[in-house]
Amino acid sequence: MKQGDTKNWYLVYCKPRQENVAKRNLERQGFETYLPVARQRRRRLGRPKMVVEPMFPRYLFIRLDAQHDDWGPIRSTLGVTTLVRFGQFPTPVPGDLISNLRQRDDDEGIQQLPDYTYRPGEPLRIADGVMAGFEGIYLARSAKDRVLVLLEILGQQARVELARDTIEPIC
Repeated sequence: MKQGDTKNWYLVYCKPRQENVAKRNLERQGFETYLPVARQRRRRLGRPKMVVEPMFPRYLFIRLDAQHDDWGPIRSTLGVTTLVRFGQFPTPVPGDLISNLRQRDDDEGIQQLPDYTYRPGEPLRIADGVMAGFEGIYLARSAKDRVLVLLEILGQQARVELARDTIEPIC
């Protein structure tokens, strides 16, 4: 923070899938915002596809001066639900969090998230395909985009090879 700079970052809670709408409308009102986005693998029409989505769905950051900015219009801005509060007042976000996030942005302002790395023996869930909902155990990577999973089917254990993007970790 610059000397004499009394601005802090705060968190705006947005309406579902309206982070960009809120960002655009807040910026039209002269507010500084930051919406971290990342490339993520999603399945669209049964095929894996890389998409750019907000890193924190329904949230965006806004930089405000507690003493000089008029916060009143924020809540009634199209796409915005409210400012995130802990207690009665909005709570500032640590400035180094924003700095760290911005440093990871590429030239397009997009973050590349690392793929989740499974360890042998780790439980997982099949998220897509005819076996969606089944839970199993990660065994190994079998090819570039394929993995070997141990499933229990009809009381018997079976090794099944699946597309990497059809599984998800069990949290």
